[in-house]
Amino acid sequence: MKWLKHLKTINHHKWLVMKLCFSVGLYRQGIMHDLSKYSPAEFFVGAKYYQGTRSPNTAEHEDKGLSTAWLHHKGRNKHHLEYWIDYSLNEDHNMEGMKMPVKYVVEMFCDRVAASKNYRGNSYTDSDAYDYYMRSRSHYIIHPETDALLHKLLLMLKNEGEEKTLEYIRKEVLNGKK
Repeated sequence: MKWLKHLKTINHHKWLVMKLCFSVGLYRQGIMHDLSKYSPAEFFVGAKYYQGTRSPNTAEHEDKGLSTAWLHHKGRNKHHLEYWIDYSLNEDHNMEGMKMPVKYVVEMFCDRVAASKNYRGNSYTDSDAYDYYMRSRSHYIIHPETDALLHKLLLMLKNEGEEKTLEYIRKEVLNGKK
């Protein structure tokens, strides 16, 4: 019955993201968030590798050396920074992060908060999403402005709480930028 537990985890995550997105006025994104997780390419892999305490994509990656579900997911969901990686126009043609539209940075914030709440359960604190981001930040390929906004929002959540951060997003970050 791992598939049922996986389904419940996805549904709970979507519910949490939807509530956060709705609270800042991103209604369409709240409804559409992570619909690809219900596709066979992602759902069956997620059910197979379900553990309940972390992403099944990590377990698939450990087992197979890559995560087909993650590759599918990040290519279809604009709230992931990995969606926005492209070749540089500089002579080196290295990969670089493209600047994300603000509404997707906000959805990424909501996604990270919801994932922390989902996996941490009753142990969740407002610093969890920030702490997770800081553990991984050094190896991200992300546009500096995107990084700065996400970092600012996660730090505000950690220091000032969810209510104040969501109000700031609604009034200052998204004011006319949806």
